[in-house]
Amino acid sequence: MSFLNISNVKITGISTCIPSLIEEVNSLSHLFSRGGADNFIQTTGVERRGKAGKNVCASDLCFKAAEKLIEDLSWDKGDIDCLVFVSQTPDYKLPATSVILQDRLGLSTNCYTLDISSGCSGWVDALSVISSLMSHGSMKKGLLLAGDTLLKFCSPTDKSTYPLFGDAGSATAIEFEQKEENRIHFSFNSDGEGYKVIMIEDGGYRNPVTEESFKKEVISEGIERSKLDLVLEGMDVFSFGISKAPQSVKDLTTHFGIDIGSVDYFTFHQANRFMNEKIRKKLKLPEEKVPYSLKNFGNTSCTTIPLTLVSQLQSELKEKELSHIACGFGVGLSWGSCYFRTDHIVCPDIIVY
Repeated sequence: MSFLNISNVKITGISTCIPSLIEEVNSLSHLFSRGGADNFIQTTGVERRGKAGKNVCASDLCFKAAEKLIEDLSWDKGDIDCLVFVSQTPDYKLPATSVILQDRLGLSTNCYTLDISSGCSGWVDALSVISSLMSHGSMKKGLLLAGDTLLKFCSPTDKSTYPLFGDAGSATAIEFEQKEENRIHFSFNSDGEGYKVIMIEDGGYRNPVTEESFKKEVISEGIERSKLDLVLEGMDVFSFGISKAPQSVKDLTTHFGIDIGSVDYFTFHQANRFMNEKIRKKLKLPEEKVPYSLKNFGNTSCTTIPLTLVSQLQSELKEKELSHIACGFGVGLSWGSCYFRTDHIVCPDIIVY
């Protein structure tokens, strides 16, 4: 098990961006039998989600979020020392998207850039990386950009993925400040044995694209997809999530001596409401401490944690000092939790692009 205790860094702002096209689950009548859409909404909690246009990438959504955050923080772009981009939907196979974002944002060529390929646990993963980079003080200001446009890889004829996922981007501002209270605690795990339960089979270098890759196959009623589309084995993911996520939070709080009752908010990856409620109840957390953003945004992969924070807690983030535990879990399989504090941070309204 991997535990990290990172000192002298703090989150000073979070900004998010969603696409302008909003698609309602109830409009997807071709996917569901009579009453099926209502049952899906009741189970998952997803009523609508943003869908990026053909020419809109995750980097575009993150770019908009970063521009607004830099402006509201009154940061000099020349002072931004590092930029970490986490996504499963980069602009290209190469070069790295973080380098492109450094240039688009007008950051210095002295800015360190890094891409991380991670999904459901991606924001927690990337927060540990950028915090580690900055904890020694040679880097003073950093941007964590987390975004995905997974709907580009969801078959419109697959009811297990297409109505569930949404597209979004985010920017999180990190600053170095040498103070005792500026600590972020992490707990991480991974289990590659389960890699097939959330995957896109073809299109990489293990299984390159062939003519067969494009052929649609009926998997079961309401699930038709090709080997270039996202696969989500629901029952396997459910069993994984309800066991690993609560244990991850328990491991974190036990290892670092955190009083779970004193934590203000627990922000979980927004997998689906039924699963997340099982996790909440296993941890015996009160409803008011566990915010949800599934209703309007769906499962936005590595963006779910910052998007939930901004959409559900914006006023409190701006006006109060708060303690948080965030937990991401899913594709990989990987899972991780972190404890951090925020204190009157910059938190702009959600940007629509």
